[in-house]
Amino acid sequence: MKDPLGKFLMNWRLRKVFRHIRGHLLDIGCGTNELVKSYKGEGIGVDVYQWGDVDLVVNNTANLPFEGETFDTVTITAALNHIPNRSEVLVEAHRVLRRTGIIIITMIPPMISRVWHFLRKPWDSDQQERGMKSGEVFGLKPQVVRHLLSESGFDILFEKRFMLGINRMTVAKKRESIQEWRGINN
Repeated sequence: MKDPLGKFLMNWRLRKVFRHIRGHLLDIGCGTNELVKSYKGEGIGVDVYQWGDVDLVVNNTANLPFEGETFDTVTITAALNHIPNRSEVLVEAHRVLRRTGIIIITMIPPMISRVWHFLRKPWDSDQQERGMKSGEVFGLKPQVVRHLLSESGFDILFEKRFMLGINRMTVAKKRESIQEWRGINN
């Protein structure tokens, strides 16, 4: 089935995220890998499910086959709620992100996600092909995303609502150690 509304909304989300991507990109939970395919820089999309154009399918996105500090930008667009081991995946994102890198997460709140998934079920390939697995939830509240990032060693740079205020983009950086901060600011 064709899904023009889903494609329109995905492109809207990607346009918001594109503005902040820099350098070598890792997209975790990449789905059909549209972000990496559209990005003009160097990038790789990973997922636990082969959606047809995934660069790398892994058993667990908390155990990625990359050296530490490999990527300038890590993105998780509309996927963190579908990752049961969210905390571990964010710790892994921290590991593979360069010291000056950023992580970008987009998410909708749980109630909107629940209604959205119900209304979209006939057109949503995610629900038709794979379905919801144990540990997945319908959306995440902003305070949950903030907490997960903080516990994983990130400091939030900014948050921005978009898509008529329904979606939220959170951009964060690796937390500097006190020693690094003192060294830079002395």
